[in-house]
Formats: sequence, structure tokens, C-alpha cells
Amino acid sequence: MSTPSPINPRIVEALYREALLLSDDVRHTFALPYQAPQQSPHPIEGDLARVALSSEGLRTTTRMMHAIAWLLHHRSYFMGEISELQLRRNGRLSAVMRQSDARHLALLEPSVVALVETTRRFYDRLLRLEASWKLTGDSPASAIQQLRERIERRLAG
Repeated sequence: MSTPSPINPRIVEALYREALLLSDDVRHTFALPYQAPQQSPHPIEGDLARVALSSEGLRTTTRMMHAIAWLLHHRSYFMGEISELQLRRNGRLSAVMRQSDARHLALLEPSVVALVETTRRFYDRLLRLEASWKLTGDSPASAIQQLRERIERRLAG
């Protein structure tokens, strides 16, 4: 079994550029006004689709904001702008951010669903990278960090 490659500044920079491009796609997709299908005999379906689009837009935008924040923390660490302790305290991802509502996704256009799934896969990559990378001098989690992790596990279900 091979050991995972350690995270390094080049990986972080490449992921950061990818995150910026993906975030731009998210902004363009969810900033456009959504038009409900005209042929629908039930106006409620259009309302549900608008709510689904707004909800998934918020989730997707937040997911990408968290991803970019994580990458910025790691860039700052590698540039020597923050310490290892600051990175440990503030540079964590939450597994809750990867969730979407299947009922909402079913109401959206396939291109929008594909974009949401792309952001989830990107976030999952960051989660795997974070899990595989250990900072030097691995210290035990503080009581606050342990509490935060328990809360996040409960929220994740």
C-alpha cells in the first residue's frame, strides 16, 4: 500500500486556481435569474424549482467559499504568514459542507446538477487531502477541537 503524497505549495496553488475557476462557474450559474418552465400547468412547480435553485446555490457557494478559505490558509502557512498552530486552529474543513438535498437536485436542470456535483467532488478531494496530510509534531486535539469534531459528526448524521 502506497503512502499518500504530502501536500505542498504547488498542490495548494493548483487547487486554488481550480477553485477560483469553479467558483466563477458557480457564480455565473446561480447569479442568472431562473425562468420557470412556461409549459408547466402548475405554477407551484416553478416556485419549487426557484426555491431549489436558491437553496442549492447557497449550499454550493458556501461549499466553494469554505474550500477557498481552506486553500488560502494553507497558502498562508506555506508562505510563512501564519504559524502551524494558527493553521491547526483555523484551517479545517467541515464534512457538513459536502451535503446537498436530493429533492432539490431533482428539480434542477442537468447542467446545474452537474456543477453542484463537480463542487462536491472538489470538496471531497480537499477532505481526503486534509485527512491524509499530517502536520509535523502531531499534537493531540484540544478539548475545544474535540467538541467541534463531535458537533460536526452529529450534524453530518
